[in-house]
Amino acid sequence: MNPLDDFLPRFNFHERHSIDICAPASRIMNAVTAWRNENDPLVRAAIRLREMPARLLGHARQQHLDLSDFTLLERRGDTSLVYGLTGTFWQTDYGLCDIPSTEAFLAPRHDDVCKLTLGFTVQPGSKNTHRLVTETRVLCVTDRAARRFTPYWYLIRPVSGLIRRRMLATIRKQAETSSCQQPQAALP
Repeated sequence: MNPLDDFLPRFNFHERHSIDICAPASRIMNAVTAWRNENDPLVRAAIRLREMPARLLGHARQQHLDLSDFTLLERRGDTSLVYGLTGTFWQTDYGLCDIPSTEAFLAPRHDDVCKLTLGFTVQPGSKNTHRLVTETRVLCVTDRAARRFTPYWYLIRPVSGLIRRRMLATIRKQAETSSCQQPQAALP
C-alpha cells in the first residue's frame, strides 16, 4: 500500500519519479532527510527564479522554500517518509498555511487552498540495490483553488520534475558507497 493513501487518497495532480540506489535503506532515508535545495546550484537557482516576483513586490519570505517548510506527517522506519504542505502555491509567497501536526494536515478544509504530499518510499531491488520512489500529490480543496492552481501546475511541473530528478541523483550519490562494487576474484 502506498503510504500517501493515508494522507491524500484522492488528488487532482501528481508526479512520480524513481531511481535505483546501491545502499542500505537506512542510508538512503538519512540522505533523503538531509537533502536541501541549497545543496544543488540549479535547484537553488530555480527556486530563486520562482520567488523573484515576491521579492520584487516586497512579499519575499525570509527563507527560500525548502523541505524544512514541510510538516513530517509520518516516517515508517527506513521504508517511507511522508511530508505535507498546505497553501495557495500559485501566489508569489506560496500562501503557506501553518500545519503544526499530522492531525492539522488531515483536518478538513473548506477554503481555497491546496494540500500537497511529498512521499519517499524505499523498495527492495535486486542484489544490493533499493529503488527510491518519490511521489508528489496535490489536492485542490475547492473548485476555485483548482481553477487557480491548474495553470500554475502546468507552468511549474517541468521544473518540479527536474528538481525531483536532481534530488534523487544527489540522494543516490550521498547514499552509495564502494561496498556495492562486485568483489574481484583474487589472482593466483
